[in-house]
Amino acid sequence: MATLLYRLGKTAYRRWPAFIAGWVILLVAVGGIAAGFSKPMTDAFSIPGIPSEKAADLQQELFPASGDALDSANVTVVVSAPEGHTLDESRYSKAVDSLVSDLEALPQMPEDAQLANPVQAADAQRQQLIESARQSGTPPGEAKANAEALSPLSSDRQVGTISFEFDVDTSADVAASTIDDLTAAMDQARDAGLTVEANGQGLSGDVEAGGSSELIGIAVALVVLVLTFGSLVAAGLPILTAVFGVALGITGVTAMTAFMDIGSSTPMLASMIGLAVGIDYTLFILARYRNELHHTEDREEAVGIAVGTAGSAVVFAGLTVLIALSALAVVRIPFLTAMGLAAAATVLIAVLVALTLLPAILGLLKSKAFGGRVRRYAPHREPDGHVLNNGVRWARLVGKRPIAFVLAVIIGLGALAIPLKDLHLAFPTDSTAASDTTQRKASDLITDAFGPGRESPLMIVVDATDVPEKDRQASIAQVADWAEGQQDVSNAQVIATNDAGTGAQILVTPSSGPDDTATEDLLQDLRDEQAGIESDTGTVIGVTGQTAIQTDVSERLADALPIYLAVVIGLAFLLLMLVFRSILVPLTATLGFLLSVLATLGVTVAIFQQGTFGLMEGQPIVSFMPIFLIGLVFGLAMDYQVFLVTRMREAHVHGYSTKEAVVDGFRNSARVVTAAATIMTAVFAAFMLQDQAIIKSMGFALAVAVVFDAFIVRMVLIPATLYLLGEKAWWLPRWLDRLLPNVDVEGENLDRPYLRDGSYDEELDGLAEESGTRS
Repeated sequence: MATLLYRLGKTAYRRWPAFIAGWVILLVAVGGIAAGFSKPMTDAFSIPGIPSEKAADLQQELFPASGDALDSANVTVVVSAPEGHTLDESRYSKAVDSLVSDLEALPQMPEDAQLANPVQAADAQRQQLIESARQSGTPPGEAKANAEALSPLSSDRQVGTISFEFDVDTSADVAASTIDDLTAAMDQARDAGLTVEANGQGLSGDVEAGGSSELIGIAVALVVLVLTFGSLVAAGLPILTAVFGVALGITGVTAMTAFMDIGSSTPMLASMIGLAVGIDYTLFILARYRNELHHTEDREEAVGIAVGTAGSAVVFAGLTVLIALSALAVVRIPFLTAMGLAAAATVLIAVLVALTLLPAILGLLKSKAFGGRVRRYAPHREPDGHVLNNGVRWARLVGKRPIAFVLAVIIGLGALAIPLKDLHLAFPTDSTAASDTTQRKASDLITDAFGPGRESPLMIVVDATDVPEKDRQASIAQVADWAEGQQDVSNAQVIATNDAGTGAQILVTPSSGPDDTATEDLLQDLRDEQAGIESDTGTVIGVTGQTAIQTDVSERLADALPIYLAVVIGLAFLLLMLVFRSILVPLTATLGFLLSVLATLGVTVAIFQQGTFGLMEGQPIVSFMPIFLIGLVFGLAMDYQVFLVTRMREAHVHGYSTKEAVVDGFRNSARVVTAAATIMTAVFAAFMLQDQAIIKSMGFALAVAVVFDAFIVRMVLIPATLYLLGEKAWWLPRWLDRLLPNVDVEGENLDRPYLRDGSYDEELDGLAEESGTRS
C-alpha cells in the first residue's frame, strides 16, 4: 500500500493542475445535481416492521384520510387569559377571535380552513358528545369525562387550544415565511393581553441552520495549526482542504435527497464529522511532509514519502471510521442508515482529499507551502542527537509507573461511567425543548391546564371486519373499556368509526407525559394484553400514534446495539491486525475504546439527563445517541490509535525495542495527535451552540469522547499497557502471520537512505531552522 500511495502522492504533486481541476469539476457537477433534483429533508423516524408502524398501516387501510403521525405539519396554538381571568370575558374573547382570523389567513393553510374560538368550540363539542351519549345510552358521567378529555378549553376556562394543520406534504415543507407570519399573529394577540405560545411538528421549519458553529471550530483549528506549524500558509492548508471536502460532502448529501429520505439533522452531523476528520487527516500528512523535507530537498519525493507512510495510516484510520458509520445500515433503521452513510461518504471524501488534493496544492505552492512564518523552533536534543520534547518526557514518565497509570485510568473512567445506569432514552419532544422556546412554553401551558397526558396520546386502531355486524359496536366498546381500565390511563374513548362500521379509532389519554417512563409502561401493558382482548372480541387491534412510534424506534435501537457492536468491533479488529501485525495491540485498543465510550455516555447522562451542575435542563437522551456515538467514537478512537501506534510500529520494525518504540512514537506523533485531538474537540464542542437538542448533545458527547480517548486512553493507557506487555505486544501466531496480507503501512519498501544511517528521527519540528530556510 505504501508504494501505491507513494506513487499517487508524487503523481498528484507533479500533475497538480489536473488533480485540482478534477476536484473542482466534481464539486460543480454534484452541485448541479443538488440544485436541480434535491428534495426537502424530513424528520420522520419511522421503521418498517415495528408494531406501531403496522398499526399505522392498518389505520391507513381502514381510514384512508389519516396522515402520517410523525410527519404531519400540525400546529397547536395555546392561548391563556391572565391569572384570575377567563377566555369568556369580552376583551379576551375578541382578541382570540382576531387571532383565529389571522391564523386562517396564514400562508400554506388549507383553502377551506375554518378555525374556532376554543370557548365556542368547547361548548359545541360538549353538547355534541352529550347528545351522542344520550342516544347511545352512555352514562352522563362518562360522557362528561369524554368531553373534558377532548375539550380545547381547560376546566377553569382560562386556557384554550387552537389546532390546525398546514396544507403541505411534510412538515419540512413549511416555509420559514409562514412561521414568521404565525409568530407575527401571535405577537399581535400578546399585545392584546393574551399569553400565546405554539408547538407541533409544523414548527419544525423554525430552526436556524447558521454556520457559527463551524466558524468557531475553524477559528480554534487555525490557532492550533499556526502554533503547530509556525506558518500561516501551512496552517491554512488543512482548513482549506477540509472545508472543500465538507462542501462536497454536504452538497452530495443534498443531492442524495433526490433518491432517498434524509433527516434534517444529517447535514449538520456530516459537517461536524467531515470538518474534524478532514483537518486531522490533512494535518497528519502535511506534518509528515514537513518532516521529510529534513532529509531531502526533492519536494516531490518528500510528498511521495509522506503520502506513502502517513497516507497509509490515514487510509486505515479512515477505514475504521467508514466501517463504524456504514455498519449503521446493519441495524435496518432507515433514518439512522441515511445518517451513517452520509457521514461515511463525507469521511471518504476527506481521505481522498488528503491523499490527492493536498499533494496537488503542495505542487502548486512548492516552496511557499510553509510561507508566512510566525515563529522558528529549535528543538532540544539528547546527547545521541534525538529530539527531546514533551512527548518524550511524557512517555518516559508513564514508563516509570505503568501499573499506577493503568489503574488510575480504569478507576477514573469507570467512576465517570456510573451515571450510565440511569440512562433513559427517548426522542425529543416539545415537552423536553429548551424552556425559553415557544414549543416548551406551549407544552407547559397544556400540561398545567389539561394534564401531561394531553401531550402523549396513544391511538388504538380496531379492525372489526371479521366480527358479525350486529356485534361490532359492542366489540369496539369492549376494547375501549379494556383500554380505559389500564393503569395510568386518564381517558379512553372511540373518536371515529369508518363508513363501513368495520373499523374504529380509540384515543387513549395517559395520566403521564410523553417523556415519562410510565407512558412507556402503559404502551407495553397494552401490547402484552393485546392478544387476550383480540381473542375476547374477535377484533384485530394495534397501538400507534407519535408516542408509540417513537417508543418502538427507541426499543429497536436498543435491540440493534449488540449486533452493531459485534459487526463494527469484529471488522475493525481484523483491520487493525493488518495494520499492527499483532493481536494484543488491537485488543488493548478496543478495550480502551470501551472505557472511553462508557465514560462519555456516563458524563452525558449526568449533564444532559440529570442536569448535573445546572449546565443543561434535564431531559432524556435522544434514542439514537448511544449507537451513533459508539460507532463514531470507535472510528475516531482508532484514528488516534493508528496515528500514534503506527509510528511505534514503524520504529519497532526498524530495530527499536518496545520501550524505545513507545518513546519514539511519542517523539514523532504526540504533538500531531495532540493538535489533531484539540482541533477535533473544538469543532465538536462548538456545535453545542446549536439550538437543536440533538446536535447540542451530540456535539458535547463527541467532544468529551475525544478528550477521554485521545488524551487519557491513547496518551496514558495505551503506552502504559505497551510498557507492561513489552515485546509480547507485537505477538502474532505464525500461521496467522502467513494468512494476513502484508499491507506495508510502515513504508518498509520505500527507499529512504537516512534510515540506513540509523538517523530515525522525524519529529514534527525537527526541521528547526533548516525547514524554515527551505520553505
